[in-house]
Amino acid sequence: MGLKYRFNLKDIKIEDFKVYLFALFKGILPKKKIKNFLDLEAFIQKKSAWVSQVTLYNYLKTRMGTKYVLHFDDEVFLESINLAKWNIYIIALQDLTFFTLSYIHNYFNLDDFEKSRRIYESILDEELKNGMPEDIAAYGKKTFSERLEKIDWKKYCHTLPFNSSALALYKWAPIAEELKTLDRKIVLNSMILKWDNIKDEFIKLAKF
Repeated sequence: MGLKYRFNLKDIKIEDFKVYLFALFKGILPKKKIKNFLDLEAFIQKKSAWVSQVTLYNYLKTRMGTKYVLHFDDEVFLESINLAKWNIYIIALQDLTFFTLSYIHNYFNLDDFEKSRRIYESILDEELKNGMPEDIAAYGKKTFSERLEKIDWKKYCHTLPFNSSALALYKWAPIAEELKTLDRKIVLNSMILKWDNIKDEFIKLAKF
């Protein structure tokens, strides 16, 4: 599946800020065409990881200012980042999976919607090997199934397909609640704007 953004925090004290910067740089490199479902799975994994990671770090950096990196010596803070990243990521994966499959349904006549479940669960199974907690993976699969039962494939890609992951960022970011309340609109918009770029990129790359 090629190079991935791995959500493994074993080396976070030394490497985490570098990973963040690498994710920013990686997001602007030339993109591969999406010609089949293996390509699609790779796209969903990489872009969901990128959006989750960059939006969370941007928010933390904005709130903490120049002392942002110093907090990586705080074990409790690191655990809260770890928890936030995985929980935002599982919802980001859902949103992008549903968006891409809805788009393919509308413009490339896809009718096998179980592909969405296979793609999502395949990504989670790989992430379990990279350190995703089993309870978070199980919760992701459960909520994916619940959303899958209710989705309108014709409308999903044309409505507000990334609201759930934006709300997940707002919910899980390890920032004091009184500050998050003030930031709500900015936080939600920051993720939606990044997803808008991913949407445009997918539409240009999809060649089913």
